[in-house]
Amino acid sequence: MVSVGQINRLQVSHHVDFGLYLDDGDSGEILLPRREIPKNADTEPGEWLDVFIYYDSEDRIVATGRTPKVMLGQFASLQVVDINRTGIFLDWGLSKDLLMPHSEEKRPVQVGDSVVVFVYQDVHTGRLVASAQLDRFAKSTVEDAGYAVNDPVKLLVAERTDLGFTCLVDKQYLGLLHHYEVFQPVRIGQRLPGYIREVREDGRLSLSLQLQGQEVRDHLSEQILAALADNDGRLELSDKSSAQAIAERFGVSKGNYKKAIGQLYKQGLIEIFPTHIELK
Repeated sequence: MVSVGQINRLQVSHHVDFGLYLDDGDSGEILLPRREIPKNADTEPGEWLDVFIYYDSEDRIVATGRTPKVMLGQFASLQVVDINRTGIFLDWGLSKDLLMPHSEEKRPVQVGDSVVVFVYQDVHTGRLVASAQLDRFAKSTVEDAGYAVNDPVKLLVAERTDLGFTCLVDKQYLGLLHHYEVFQPVRIGQRLPGYIREVREDGRLSLSLQLQGQEVRDHLSEQILAALADNDGRLELSDKSSAQAIAERFGVSKGNYKKAIGQLYKQGLIEIFPTHIELK
């Protein structure tokens, strides 16, 4: 029995003018259309092929030698290629686009937009469909995940909100990257390395693009002092400078930079001016 929405290893049964049939054991045979046959593949009867199995527009199980960008039970960022009354169609790397019904939209989209979706199998038709309602498929709390502050995680930016960006964390959890933690351009569908900023009391995750804590600020303070020494004791960045300018120079948020220079000021090592800082 084949697994729909997954890569299956099937044996070539016989050729026909429009492709070849693969043996699915007790379930019969599955068509691999001629245009979907992998290049340079050995297609003699008895040979084995790795193929992706899905339902076509007529609800027939078919095979393809192409590997899609996302499979059943996975999350991915896909581009919108068409919108009609049926729904939103997404490019997932196959000749037949992936359908996201209008009922599965999270926000209005246009052709060319990227949207983060989860792929599931419709219980009525068996077809693979996409949903942008990520909270139905990803976990919102992490009580038993064992995350701690500054743990590294892999992020997929899923949605912009009033507070920041909702991200998929390690392919299974949802977390929030607050606006004040964003010090570089971020776009929907972007994959980023990140860190756990906080595991809240309700089990939800707050995220960061940089490490947190005194050790990190101490390291940044050392970088700032070195930069001052290399620039005749003056640096054209103050606590009033833009977050972008600070990020471009040190790769940190404005908040962390302000804490670091505040620490250096209290230690009597620098003076802070509206447009710059100087060594004492």
